[in-house]
Amino acid sequence: MVRQAPLIGTPSGSAATPILVDVFVGPPRLLGNPAAIVEVPAWPDDAAMLAAAQAIGAPDTAFVMRPEDGEADHGLRWFSPKGEVQLCGHATLAAGHVLLTRDPQRQHVRFATRFAGILTVERAGDETAISLPRIDPEPHDLPDVIAALGLQIAVASLWHPAGYAVIVLPDAAAVRAVVPDLTALAAARGDVMAIVTAPGDIADVVSRVFVPRHGGEDAVTGSAHAVVAAYWTQRLGRTGFEAEQASPRGGRLTVSLDGPTVRLAGRCLFKHTEACSRGDD
Repeated sequence: MVRQAPLIGTPSGSAATPILVDVFVGPPRLLGNPAAIVEVPAWPDDAAMLAAAQAIGAPDTAFVMRPEDGEADHGLRWFSPKGEVQLCGHATLAAGHVLLTRDPQRQHVRFATRFAGILTVERAGDETAISLPRIDPEPHDLPDVIAALGLQIAVASLWHPAGYAVIVLPDAAAVRAVVPDLTALAAARGDVMAIVTAPGDIADVVSRVFVPRHGGEDAVTGSAHAVVAAYWTQRLGRTGFEAEQASPRGGRLTVSLDGPTVRLAGRCLFKHTEACSRGDD
């Protein structure tokens, strides 16, 4: 259950209250991926941020502060209830949505991150968009991953040394039917993100994402689409596509490949509409 109680004290004695956002929401009943945004005047210690993420209970919590230099507009770090995360696309999009909603004249926001460099979130009509670094996995035999996912065969399998496994299946029905053994998946590949993907039925592409050491199946995963973008744009013969993530919550994304980056656009909704109304600390 996601909580909204104040969790992290600030130097002024007040407490930072999380702002809750659903990211990559889509019709007809795609609920998107929840993220919590906590704005802080200075970085709390890691233990405090982890404790806050655990208390909030969202899949990922983004901590936002103004950086000490002018390299970006804000600093950004992500924590799941299990620990710090190196890249979280949906929580970054949520953080950008909070700041852009607060200032209607602002067109984009740049975040300095600890592991992923500078990430930019911008307006995209009624949606919000983020550009992530393109990640290109290579063809690779992955019998252990395929078996852990409860599958016999795959159309293709790809691997990236950062821990991304891509299993391509023949159709959307096969993706929706996957029943993974998460314990076996973690034993086979450790801290892996396993992406099962196929041509879609309600979108161009459908995927599911399993991260056994970070909560099991992810609701909607921006970074996973930075991994599969090159494969699908080449296979579809165009630079962009509509994507569905077929988790129990479900989500919808527009994916565009632009050289070394992947642009992801989607709809964000506040869980509490008053959350974006206050000014910066």
